[in-house]
Amino acid sequence: MSQEPSRGISSAGELFTLIGEAKQRLSSVKHKLMVLSGKGGVGKTFVSTMLSLELARRSYRVGLFDADIHGSSTNVMLGLQKSSLYADNEGIHPVEGPLKLKTVSMSFLIESLDTPIIWRGPLKSRAIVELFSMVNWGDLDYLLMDMPPGTGDEAITIAQVVGDIDGAVAVTAPGLMNEAVVSRAIKFAKSSGIPLLGIVENMSYYKCPLTGELHYPLGRSTGEQLAKKHNSRLLARIPLDPSIDEALARGRPFILEYPDSEASKAIAELAATIVSLVEKPANA
Repeated sequence: MSQEPSRGISSAGELFTLIGEAKQRLSSVKHKLMVLSGKGGVGKTFVSTMLSLELARRSYRVGLFDADIHGSSTNVMLGLQKSSLYADNEGIHPVEGPLKLKTVSMSFLIESLDTPIIWRGPLKSRAIVELFSMVNWGDLDYLLMDMPPGTGDEAITIAQVVGDIDGAVAVTAPGLMNEAVVSRAIKFAKSSGIPLLGIVENMSYYKCPLTGELHYPLGRSTGEQLAKKHNSRLLARIPLDPSIDEALARGRPFILEYPDSEASKAIAELAATIVSLVEKPANA
């Protein structure tokens, strides 16, 4: 079992101090985005990591905060299994990955991929507040936050501590249950005052490389229904691709290993759309 956070928050005064320090650390970040789904198994971390890399590939300064304390796999997606965080008198320094992507994740603090983090809700919230108050992000154009499943302590803490979040990207996959649970996460974002930028349907279909025929192994699409239900837009459909596993086995991020794949092209279009939504003039 991993250790509890080393520094306790002993009073409301200390909590307010840490939140103030966190907001100061984040003041040099231009745009803050949540990537959420409300549940596991839809490929939210894949979308978060590949979207972050695609933004970095476009010469934006990008940071990725992995808030999934129990199920963190960011290091695997980015090929950074041997990396770890380090700290000095300036604070905690993110791991710099491919394309200078700055990443903070619990996966950089545990001994191995199968080491469980067994913390109660208050400990997780405390760890998140402390990380945001200590991480030295520097100047960033985008900070993406890969949210954990559910709408509990961690999500509430991030919404309150970070504040001024430009928008949320909701990740779903085909299937009625996915549609229902992801809808809860969308309602959480809206109730927290976070605009919904749109829906990403991951594992949307499989395209036969020989015939070009489309197959839908996970069932009917839910992305369009979610977008219509929440008066939003379907940002992207990302197909199933066996090459994702091949890239992971090589320790390489998928979009860098297979840049011409249909999935990589969908992620590139997703990044372009998000930039256009976030950076459009206020009077547009």
